[in-house]
Amino acid sequence: MADYFTHFSCLLDVGTPDNAARALDLFNDLCAEGAAEDPPSDGFLLSLDPAHRGSNLWMRDDGTGDPQCVIDFVLRCADAFALTGRWGFQWANTCSRPRVDAFGGGAHVLDLGRRDTAAWIGTHGWLDDTIEGGRP
Repeated sequence: MADYFTHFSCLLDVGTPDNAARALDLFNDLCAEGAAEDPPSDGFLLSLDPAHRGSNLWMRDDGTGDPQCVIDFVLRCADAFALTGRWGFQWANTCSRPRVDAFGGGAHVLDLGRRDTAAWIGTHGWLDDTIEGGRP
């Protein structure tokens, strides 16, 4: 039997150490909501990154994670702390055994000021579309 994983590691600068501390409450709220889902979200781990002025949040998977959960959290932070500009991250989908269509990944860019997606790509869909001639 194969195990499937989604890996990522990224930083979000929320401006101040006070905002970073408040972001932990937003994270706890999101985790509680994710635990109530059926099935529960894989979520992600969050910690403050003191190497970056204490205003950076380090988000990463815990063996496997949920990119949509990261996106939802970052949008909550953008709203709570009036963040602007673009922010993005990428992830890798892996498998414990060689399987067809088991590997890939993607990337997502958010416009924090608009609280919306600026661009995204998932390599699985891109590969299929490109092979079938749908993309250059």
